[in-house]
Amino acid sequence: MNSILDKLTIYDYCIVVVYLVALLTIGLLSSRKKVEGAEHFLASKSLSWYSIGFNMWATNVGPSMLLAFATVGYTTGIVAVNFDWYAFIYLFLLAVVFAPRYISTGVRTLPEFMGKRFGSNTQTILAWYSLVKMLISWLSLGLFAGGFLVRQILGIPMWQSVTVLVSLAGLFAYTGGLKTVAKINIFQMILLIAVSAFLTFLGLSKIGGISSLIQQTPANYWSLIRPASDPDYPWYAIALGYPVAAIAFFCTDQAMVQSVLGAKNLEQGQLGINFIAWLKILSLPLFILTGIICSVLFPGLNDPSLAYMTMVTNLFPTGLNGLVIVVLIAVLVGTIGSSLNSLSTVFTMDIYLKHIRPDATNKQITQVGRYTVIIGCLASVFVALAIDQIKGLNLFDVFQSILGFIAPPLAVAFLMAVLWKRTNRAAINTILTFGAVMSLGTGVCYLWIFPKDIYSFWPHYLMLSFSLFMLLLIIGIGLAYWVPKSGYEMEHKDMYNITVEKPSGRVKTAWAMLFVVMLLLYIYFK
Repeated sequence: MNSILDKLTIYDYCIVVVYLVALLTIGLLSSRKKVEGAEHFLASKSLSWYSIGFNMWATNVGPSMLLAFATVGYTTGIVAVNFDWYAFIYLFLLAVVFAPRYISTGVRTLPEFMGKRFGSNTQTILAWYSLVKMLISWLSLGLFAGGFLVRQILGIPMWQSVTVLVSLAGLFAYTGGLKTVAKINIFQMILLIAVSAFLTFLGLSKIGGISSLIQQTPANYWSLIRPASDPDYPWYAIALGYPVAAIAFFCTDQAMVQSVLGAKNLEQGQLGINFIAWLKILSLPLFILTGIICSVLFPGLNDPSLAYMTMVTNLFPTGLNGLVIVVLIAVLVGTIGSSLNSLSTVFTMDIYLKHIRPDATNKQITQVGRYTVIIGCLASVFVALAIDQIKGLNLFDVFQSILGFIAPPLAVAFLMAVLWKRTNRAAINTILTFGAVMSLGTGVCYLWIFPKDIYSFWPHYLMLSFSLFMLLLIIGIGLAYWVPKSGYEMEHKDMYNITVEKPSGRVKTAWAMLFVVMLLLYIYFK
């Protein structure tokens, strides 16, 4: 593969400069009105459905999406789109079950929601676990993928790549909070859709159209459901293991839910969640199809993770390669910016205000949030370098397995708290402490100490995640029956019986349409 750096012209550099100026202008204009305190983190409860949808998608679609989906498309076809299309069920769960309860209680963070139900100890435990989760699954994974791409483009060491990238992304989270990040992300995602669609168009044009692509690829490349004997993505592993990560990822993760908490009202939040579910349909034509096209145009790559950049380097006309660098910056700023804002929100609201300085002024709250952004940037660099040492898995599976090992305690704790009245503090705290140690410890063993490429006794990572989920669920149910509720829970038992607003007609219609479309897609690609 020829280096894209060798093909850059004055036009490419101009594109990058114009983009950076536009990005900085949008950020500065959106942050002119200084907002201090909690409103700095939740955009003054001003987000509309389209802003929520784009911001959630921008948080979700990091550099890992461009890189990992193209990689898995190159090697296995469309099966990995399950990790985006199957998500509509769990986004619906967020919209109709979790979000109404989050918004009706007026919380700013998800640890605060659990704290109102079970007490301050639970809030603190969840806050620390949420910080660890965001640092690893959002900041470091996104930063690693961005650094991986920059390393491919410029040939510089990983530590230099991630340091430069996180500095740029941190700038917006530091200055403007969620409102600035959200406005930038609308601009980012429109640009991402345009550039990715153009790359797909160039590839299909070179092959001779979609029918020619289908004829030149294996038949199983176009199947969403693989047999149980499939070594990479058997149907049962996706059906059982993916929901664990999806519930934790979409329903309990501060970085994803924060945009919904910043909604003008519940209806706008529910419509925004519906919008990201529609946007996720685009993963197939914009990201995975790129890898499939590359497998036809450039077969036999020594490293499938080069699929995306191989397409870019060989198909984009001279003078437009700067667009690729722009997209890289766009998706990185979107993911890392949103994640840093969520990280600072949880630390400031759930730890600083709760335990360190309850009487802090709005100015102090905002300043602590900004210091947290800086620390988050530094910590994420070191974790990204550790992720770079994982061997034996392709990039897509690295990302999904890490999420799968972080998810079980969160999925079990929130499902029990929201859906079961008998759930108590002892069950939740045990799941979030013992469960966290067990899940993260298993992940460390699987990824670093006894890597799968050397030790073949491991089951599929999705089944490991499901097994951890079931074990923690059994422990939680047992403790809920065995240990009586605390005095705090008895005094605040009304926190379970929250009166929630019913979905409006617009919300019902939007979700009904989505369910029909997703059913048709699964029937067509079964």
